[in-house]
Amino acid sequence: MRRRLTSSTLWSNRCTSASHPHPSPLFQLRQTSHTAPPSRLIHTARAPPNPRSRLPLSNPRWRSPRPSSSPFHRPITTRASLRKVFRAHPFSVSLATAMILFLIGTLAYANYMYKYYIIEQFASYPEPVAVKLRRAIYYHKIDPDTKMAVKYYRQGLEEAERCGMDVFSDEVIGIKLQLAFLMEQVGQVGTAVEVLRIVLRDCLAWVEDPERGGKEERRAQRGRVLGKCVGVSVKLGELYADDRIGDQESAEERLVWAVTTVLKEIERREREGVKEGEGEWMSEEEIGAALESLADHYEARSLHFLAAPLYLQAIPLISSKNCHAITLMNNLSISLALQNSPPTAGIPSPSSASQIDAAKTWAKKALAVDRALQGKQERTGECDEACAVTMVNLGDFAEMEGDMQEARRWYGEGMELSKRVGFKEGVKRGKEGLQRLDKRQ
Repeated sequence: MRRRLTSSTLWSNRCTSASHPHPSPLFQLRQTSHTAPPSRLIHTARAPPNPRSRLPLSNPRWRSPRPSSSPFHRPITTRASLRKVFRAHPFSVSLATAMILFLIGTLAYANYMYKYYIIEQFASYPEPVAVKLRRAIYYHKIDPDTKMAVKYYRQGLEEAERCGMDVFSDEVIGIKLQLAFLMEQVGQVGTAVEVLRIVLRDCLAWVEDPERGGKEERRAQRGRVLGKCVGVSVKLGELYADDRIGDQESAEERLVWAVTTVLKEIERREREGVKEGEGEWMSEEEIGAALESLADHYEARSLHFLAAPLYLQAIPLISSKNCHAITLMNNLSISLALQNSPPTAGIPSPSSASQIDAAKTWAKKALAVDRALQGKQERTGECDEACAVTMVNLGDFAEMEGDMQEARRWYGEGMELSKRVGFKEGVKRGKEGLQRLDKRQ
């Protein structure tokens, strides 16, 4: 029978004979099992012709691709490439991005630290002094080594003297105070006291000797140096009262001197007025801190009748937008509630009820300051702790008056607030108050 030739047969034969004298690899595999022996198979790397390439170019179905300017064939952008890489390797890309951001943040933080804590912190010092102080700060705070820190602080003072810096300038006095702070930090409180005593002695000698320095210089610097004397004396009082020294008499002496000096200077300025070019003096908050230090000293010794007036004078000097105002008002309320003033001839002692009423008034003022600071930028953690202590103290005041229901309410609120802010002492005090009430029922 004669085989009928179809168009597909003609096309296949024509492709095989004309374009490809040897069969395609796929066709060779078919022939291997039927006709040609394996030894006569010839493989070629050339791909078979595309039938579409035989079509005329005028055929509208097989025109050339659209030009690259067509919106359907845009070149791949960087953003698209990143998306493609992220889809292919999401974990690796995320990790690499996080590491890059971390490195950028680290470099930015290092630059900030170098600028503000290495360069600007010592900008007011000559470079030879600044070099020594940078090393001293490094061994003081970054890589603690007391001997090396002390060595470079002393070298910094020596360089300051060589450079002609004013011995009573804030910069030079600041180096000495930093050295005293280091000694206190490492437990050498006695050495810290000695350093501060030397600073106080030198500053007082300059203030009290009219022959030292020119008239204009003394007028411009007297207030500032006297303020340093007050601050150093307050710090000496705190160190003397420390348990590691325990010299309460010296502590009281230094604190009383500081407060007396402040009050005398305030009185002088009110009487004579601030003279032209007299220079800066202590700020109101610094004066309040000196009064508070002496009040805390009396409070610790249960001399509440001496502590209360000092707290009362310190409160107006502290801004009502400062959380420390809550602490001062709370301390004042305690001193008023526990008044134990000795009898004075001709002056009747205040009753216990009036003392507690005054204490409750100041405690509630403290809570009002706390409410006013809710959501404000000035609010700090001191607000929460001071508020919790005030609530527990209000429970104590109510218990002293015999109002057990009111006392239970305040103890509970103080304990709950202490729990929220993680103030363990407040939780302990609140629990003790509630347990005490349970025993009395």
